[in-house]
Amino acid sequence: MRVVKHGLMILLVGVLAACASDPNKEAESSEKKIYEKAQEHLENGNFSLAVQNLQLLESRFPFGPYAEQAQLEIIYAHYRSLEPEAAIAAADRFIRLHPQHPNVDYAYYMRGLANYTEGQGLLERFFPTDMTQRDPGAAIQAFEDFRQLLQRFPNSQYAPDARARMIHLRNRLARYEINVANYYFKRKAYLAAANRGRYVVENLPQTSAVPDALA
Repeated sequence: MRVVKHGLMILLVGVLAACASDPNKEAESSEKKIYEKAQEHLENGNFSLAVQNLQLLESRFPFGPYAEQAQLEIIYAHYRSLEPEAAIAAADRFIRLHPQHPNVDYAYYMRGLANYTEGQGLLERFFPTDMTQRDPGAAIQAFEDFRQLLQRFPNSQYAPDARARMIHLRNRLARYEINVANYYFKRKAYLAAANRGRYVVENLPQTSAVPDALA
């Protein structure tokens, strides 16, 4: 009996040790904890900390069940951290790695949104700023991003907002052309001014800047 008891004790300790040291269970638990911590930071508005946790999760568990979702959420976290360039890079990476993912339309949308707000710092987001005085490069790219979204995913839940933003971007780009035309006009570069006005009339005919372009 003493031998049997001793054997049972050894067997029990062995089973417990095997369960306690199961690397798959430990990894799954650790991955879930990191993901839940990232979610907590997102919900509390601690977007920089959310980025750190999502990056940690992806680096430690690149093929885990939370990896792809973390790649999507890091786009949003960068965007909310006022890091549009990082958000765009993260969106491009997701689109490249997962072109057939069921939520890839979100990456296209967020890329457009990041370009849409490119150049807007913290002050510009809370105080009125005439973005038509800024370089239009980011606005042009945002328009193209939203166009791709609508072309590839016309029934996406993000399509209505993308269309609305494209209308705003067209008006913004047209107004930029008028500002440049006025600049040329004041310096008596009348041909250059006329060419800017003609561009608006011919290429952006549905915008509110057309009357000024004609003038």
